[in-house]
Amino acid sequence: MSKSLFKVLSVSGLLLLTGNLYAQSLKTIRIASPDLTAGTQHAGGGVVDVLYSKKWVEQAFAKQNIKVQWYFFKGAGPAINEALANDQLDFAFLGDLPPILGKAQGLKTQLLVPTSRGGTNYLAVRSDLNVKQLKQLKGLKVGILRGTADELSFVAALKSQGLTTQDVKLVNLDFNAVNAALAAKRIDASWGPARFFALRDKGLVKLPVSTRQLNGVGASQGVFLGRQQFIQSYPKETQLVVDQVVKGLHWLSLEQNHVPQIALFATQASYPALVYARELHGVNLKFLYSPRFDGYYLNNLQQKIDLTQAQGLIKQKIDIKPWVNTTFVNQAIRNLKLNEFWKDTNQYEYLKK
Repeated sequence: MSKSLFKVLSVSGLLLLTGNLYAQSLKTIRIASPDLTAGTQHAGGGVVDVLYSKKWVEQAFAKQNIKVQWYFFKGAGPAINEALANDQLDFAFLGDLPPILGKAQGLKTQLLVPTSRGGTNYLAVRSDLNVKQLKQLKGLKVGILRGTADELSFVAALKSQGLTTQDVKLVNLDFNAVNAALAAKRIDASWGPARFFALRDKGLVKLPVSTRQLNGVGASQGVFLGRQQFIQSYPKETQLVVDQVVKGLHWLSLEQNHVPQIALFATQASYPALVYARELHGVNLKFLYSPRFDGYYLNNLQQKIDLTQAQGLIKQKIDIKPWVNTTFVNQAIRNLKLNEFWKDTNQYEYLKK
């Protein structure tokens, strides 16, 4: 054997060994979610609560002695983006705006699984104010956590009525702070998901407008994403995680789990079960929890990117084709033999027919 060939083989062997050692060095998988709880337990809503409570991801990696660490952020999307930027997380469950902002800021992520779509948002107004439509918000204080899906949904809803955020006085508050501020009458209104039902039942707010009344304008959607470097380094582990996410979405999509998921969400988040029962009443669960990157989801994603840019929240365009990675979710659907379970949708099918 020539010396030059020996060197090539030696270097190749060293690279292969290094690659194997690197692949074997994975000891922990770090997953993040906004913390939506009103109590002492952690809650992320939807598939997060399913996976976190049932420990399916932990069980999937038990034989490999790989630990799974969950991180719940009160600062929601903005705080999670910061952690991703510092390589402190591997995966995250997020609403629609934070991933867009992160991508525009240079975060190297890939969208792996749609986790929700068509989520209803509501205008919550202090009960002592006579506000019945969005146009009446002009000049009022609206509490919202900036940089989150709630903000983008609110922007879209305002735009549908010929308004912008410049027409209101935005106050940056986290989810629990918004509830407290409404109760104390320090703000006039807010915009967000079903958690406001708890305040309405106490007579503190009215809910005069929702995205359902706006024909779906401002409806939110969620996504499970990963750091590109992790995905490229650990494709098998990524696939196993995505399998569990799709398994969780399947559990949520089953009509027989309609009541159990309401109980689960209420337990995790410490909100009354009636809040979630109202939110899910008459909802097409297979549509809400479909993991498919279909026409409906991708069109809405592009619209949200365009809206974010039009509002000046990002400066550059984002090409969704290289950003969306369908490989793992499509394989997960095949692995779980769910090819015929969710259909592709191209229109608003949130409510049951």
